[in-house]
Amino acid sequence: QVQLVESGGGLVQAGGSLRLSCAASKRTYSRSFTGWFRQAPGKEREFVAAISWSGNITEYADSIKGRFTISRDNAKNMVYLQMSSLKPEDTAVYYCATSGLVFSLETVDSWGKGTLVTVSS
Repeated sequence: QVQLVESGGGLVQAGGSLRLSCAASKRTYSRSFTGWFRQAPGKEREFVAAISWSGNITEYADSIKGRFTISRDNAKNMVYLQMSSLKPEDTAVYYCATSGLVFSLETVDSWGKGTLVTVSS
């Protein structure tokens, strides 16, 4: 099982940007996705974005489309989430995760411990 470590969270003003990083302990297998979920206080964990191992397929939640970009560097076993035009409602703990061919809460096979993003108004 791969271990995931997130970094890059912090406090930012509305309209600002942050880049989250997810470091994997080893190479993930080629038929897999890596991505991000988030969980705001008092709310359920929700899907944010995912990227296939090849990088050819990306998926985004409607709430962040056009503002967030997911990318990866397989040579470094890294996945990134560039977040721009941040809103207070983006405040949450962001979790990196991996899965097989389907990326969902039910199919995740590895989780990171999360990194907190706080967006002030």
